[in-house]
Amino acid sequence: MNSKIHQLADVQSIRIGDCTSIWQFTVILEKAVIGSNCNINCNCFIENDVLIGDNVTIKSGVQIWDGVRIEDNVFIGPNVTFTNDLIPRSKRYPKEFKQTMLRKGCSIGANSTIIAGIEIGELAFIGAGSVITKSIDPYTVWYGNPAKHKGYITQDCVLLDINLIDKLTGEEYYLDGYKPILK
Repeated sequence: MNSKIHQLADVQSIRIGDCTSIWQFTVILEKAVIGSNCNINCNCFIENDVLIGDNVTIKSGVQIWDGVRIEDNVFIGPNVTFTNDLIPRSKRYPKEFKQTMLRKGCSIGANSTIIAGIEIGELAFIGAGSVITKSIDPYTVWYGNPAKHKGYITQDCVLLDINLIDKLTGEEYYLDGYKPILK
């Protein structure tokens, strides 16, 4: 294993890909699976039933609970909160935890809360401080509490308004399936 694990991290899993960095005071439980070239910042917690793809960035203060699946190239900002139980009670556990899916290339802004059992689509962009209560389509931009659909994002990370217009350049786009394409 060619990973960089800080001596003050508690990493119990051996299923960690090459060139992954894990920083101090992070705990990773035994059954977690983490891909290659990831960066897991300090003060994070990753539970057992978690799958993390390649090239994922997880900033400080994030806890990733059982049932969370993260595909390649995902960015998770500082202090993002995931849930996995819609009716949590002390010492009472569901038969299985809800599964939450973060699709390839999506970004979750700092201090956002992701409610259990949803899917965040490919390249979707969630603004800081948002509360995500339902599944999010690919290439869409959401923010607020509760988060609302506010625009789109292109493959090249150009932010568009809800009418598919780049406010910086005035260029118009159209949707090809979910993907915004320049007219």
